[in-house]
Amino acid sequence: MNNGYFITGTDTDAGKTWATIALMHYFKQQGKSVAGMKPVAAGCRLRCGQLQNDDALLMQQHASIPVDYRLINPYAYELPVSPHLAGRHDPVDMHAVLAGFKQLKALADIVLVEGAGGWYAPVNRQEDVSDLAKMLALPVIIVVAIRLGCINHAKLTYRAVQHSRLHCAGWIAACVDADMLMREETIQTIATALDTPLLGILPYLERADFHRLAEQLAGL
Repeated sequence: MNNGYFITGTDTDAGKTWATIALMHYFKQQGKSVAGMKPVAAGCRLRCGQLQNDDALLMQQHASIPVDYRLINPYAYELPVSPHLAGRHDPVDMHAVLAGFKQLKALADIVLVEGAGGWYAPVNRQEDVSDLAKMLALPVIIVVAIRLGCINHAKLTYRAVQHSRLHCAGWIAACVDADMLMREETIQTIATALDTPLLGILPYLERADFHRLAEQLAGL
């Protein structure tokens, strides 16, 4: 069993967080203790004197163990822009992220790390999400937002992960468009194109039901 996975997406708002929380429930159902980590987040709000991100708060809520917020999301930025711009006065330090990840790894059987945006989204002036994934050396799970254009995005992201020489453990289809035409055919096209397992199809939901979403996952 791996000690975790790195969750990336085909774009911003691809469904990464719902997929990550669903995976947390999936592993808890297997009797594993689970924690989530979102190393960098932009568009955060001030709560009790601390910038916090809604997605990171969900991870904190659904973890098997109590985890301090700053360990889950060490870099929380207020502006809803690319992290390398939002954090220009407090840039992401990869070594600090790695140290936090090691702390989480000591606390839980499985640590799920969610990236920011897509695979090549910059997290500081010199490094991007792919560099973060390579540093953590975790198998990668790709979340594909099933909408118009997703076949191209899925192929590009998968090839980029391969180029980074990281193992791709599989991909998850996140149905984010309620009116998507030929959804099943599109998912099948991607499944045929990618040489990695389809781990699950997350249905379109107006409100999150993580137990239901976890039931759609298999193969890890």
